[in-house]
Amino acid sequence: MKQLLDKYKILTLVLAGVAGGVASLGGYMVFASNQFTTIEAKQNASGQLARYASLNAVPSFDFTGVSEIANPAVVHIKSTISGGNAMGEGNRQQQMPMDPFEFFRGGPGMEFQQQGPRQASGSGVILSDDGFIVTNNHVIDGATKIEVVLNDKRTYVAELVGTDPNTDIALLRIGEKGLPFLKLGNSDQVKVGQWVVAVGNPFNLNSTVTLGIVSAMGRNIDLLRSKGNKYAIENFIQTDAAINPGNSGGALVNTAGELVGINTAIASETGSYAGYGFAVPVNLVKKVVNDIMKYGKVQRALLGVSIQEISQELADAQGLKDLKGVYVAEVVENGAGEKAGIKKGDVILKVAGIEVNTSSRLQEEVGKYRPGDKVVIAVRRKSAVMDIEATLLDADGKAKLEVAENEVIDAYLGMKMDNITREEKLALGVKSGVKVTALDKGLFKDAGIPAGFVITHINNEPVYSAKGASSLLKLLSGAIAIEGYTLDKKERVFAVKLPRED
Repeated sequence: MKQLLDKYKILTLVLAGVAGGVASLGGYMVFASNQFTTIEAKQNASGQLARYASLNAVPSFDFTGVSEIANPAVVHIKSTISGGNAMGEGNRQQQMPMDPFEFFRGGPGMEFQQQGPRQASGSGVILSDDGFIVTNNHVIDGATKIEVVLNDKRTYVAELVGTDPNTDIALLRIGEKGLPFLKLGNSDQVKVGQWVVAVGNPFNLNSTVTLGIVSAMGRNIDLLRSKGNKYAIENFIQTDAAINPGNSGGALVNTAGELVGINTAIASETGSYAGYGFAVPVNLVKKVVNDIMKYGKVQRALLGVSIQEISQELADAQGLKDLKGVYVAEVVENGAGEKAGIKKGDVILKVAGIEVNTSSRLQEEVGKYRPGDKVVIAVRRKSAVMDIEATLLDADGKAKLEVAENEVIDAYLGMKMDNITREEKLALGVKSGVKVTALDKGLFKDAGIPAGFVITHINNEPVYSAKGASSLLKLLSGAIAIEGYTLDKKERVFAVKLPRED
């Protein structure tokens, strides 16, 4: 078995048996005319936060109120993965022994015999009343079909809005309104020793609730980077609340019923819970979700420095006065740090006023920003402490935000389109098509076309790209026929009346 930490013999993703393959099946952007630009704004406008009024945030030994708030907002997720040998890349590396839960999803002991489509499962958390759901990327990675089962057993085909393998976060959406969701907390306020509740919906068994404390903050277990994610951000909340396989993507909740983390990994020799669970901090989740909603992709900002945690040996060798901060081992040429004046040998003490004493905390704090953002970095150079303002850049050294490729926005029709993937074509049995990834007020929504609808023909003309479909629509007027497939693979034809003139 592959060792990822000296302290933990094996670190495995909570949900095993998911093959790699698809980074994203689509993107979603909030239009300028849409008043909801962030997931926080959507929550505040829903009116559902009144559910929290009766919940006492003072820690006690009665967690029924927290459970009543959290359970309806945690869902079960089923992913269908097709093609080739069903043995996932992660399982080949981890070689986990069979455990009782593996039976429900075809465990490592059985997967070599499986051919064709297979299923994996996990949990997810509803973030808004109109169907946005967050889960782990590894729960849906490579999926050609994703289904969401609510706490009340209602089942929906979900749209994959976007993913970020560097944080192991994925955003889904289902076509439903009035859903219960979890209020977003503030993971910067989470303290070691405080009570937390882990909520999952594994294997379609309804919600499971376990109790524990935060046993550590800022854990970097080198799990995501070991899977080839160059810009992985790992600053996990560690908890002893039991997080078992099938709970990946579930909620870590504080005593106020607020979401403070997304349960992601366990440290184990067997693949089952063994005392250590890890969750992505919700403040990082917010950044990823809002980026996907607004830009269709995550806007990753970089400071452009190689860093090293300060040990006593390093402090003695470099003449550092104490062990606080993070040591700058190298400065990337033409990077944000060099342009701002950060030098090799500096010690970074704070990012935007927040202390950073580990590499993982520094990466998380920088990761909350976008390319082009200006951030004050407090550094110590020899005996002097100074504030340096840095303009963060992306991996290409640019300060410009990027919208996901191939996306077309038509404000007149009130929709956004994107090219469909090869996997989506195979799943629908079509040679071409474009997906309606977002809807705002406009003609498409008035015609009843749902988000996630795959357009294959416009007035009997096949469409091959989002840009081509947009160009064709601009040439047409009067009543037109939009043909294609809904998320549940039902063939539909919608009539749209275009008042445009030639």
